[in-house]
Amino acid sequence: MFNRIKNLREEFNYSTSFVANYLNISTALYTLKENGKREFKTKELIILARLYNTSIDYIVEETDERIKH
Repeated sequence: MFNRIKNLREEFNYSTSFVANYLNISTALYTLKENGKREFKTKELIILARLYNTSIDYIVEETDERIKH
């Protein structure tokens, strides 16, 4: 899941600080989460799915389909 989140961020050319700000958390905390050292909250996964126009299932690697359900 963490690699997928990082890959999405890089694909959209977003900085870690941009995504952290979007989630309303510090860049340091976001970096820990993206690197798998902290867990993402469900609310944060929902926000990320909206940001990347995909489903939570895709983000958590339950599917390889990027379209929203």
